[in-house]
Amino acid sequence: MLAHRILLLLLAATAGTAFAKPTAYEVLADYDFPPGILPKGVVSYTLDNATGAFTATLDASASGTGSSVCQFSIQGSYSLRYQTKITGKIAPDHLTDLQGVSVKVLFLWINIVEVTRRGDNLEFSVGIASADFGIENFLECPSCGCGFNCNDLLMLQQPGAATAKLRLRGAF
Repeated sequence: MLAHRILLLLLAATAGTAFAKPTAYEVLADYDFPPGILPKGVVSYTLDNATGAFTATLDASASGTGSSVCQFSIQGSYSLRYQTKITGKIAPDHLTDLQGVSVKVLFLWINIVEVTRRGDNLEFSVGIASADFGIENFLECPSCGCGFNCNDLLMLQQPGAATAKLRLRGAF
């Protein structure tokens, strides 16, 4: 009788995990994107498999500042801002129509509208300009407030670290 109950508990536990919805980070991997293009703290998402339209929702308290945005610096020179609601369309190696993600260039916040994976690089486009980063920079998810360097709040760029090259589209 006890063995029968244990077997039922094991079957129930296995069945529960077999039908669990994948995380947003796992869905990114299905489309050949690394998890680190989203910060930690995605609490829900929707995905229309037919059109690729998606919405990701971040935990508003994850910012650590009480703000409704997630903001941090990367590579010592770029600041990123994620709204609590991020929308767009996803296809293998391509994110388009992005809303809710922006980058600070000089003193202006500019929306990132597209991300394309090209081999081992990710190209982030703001429309008229884009920047390439190695995929190795996005293997882990950044945290709101401190990005990838939560143990080093000074966020000093490491010597020899790869830097992005900004280029204007159609300029050459």
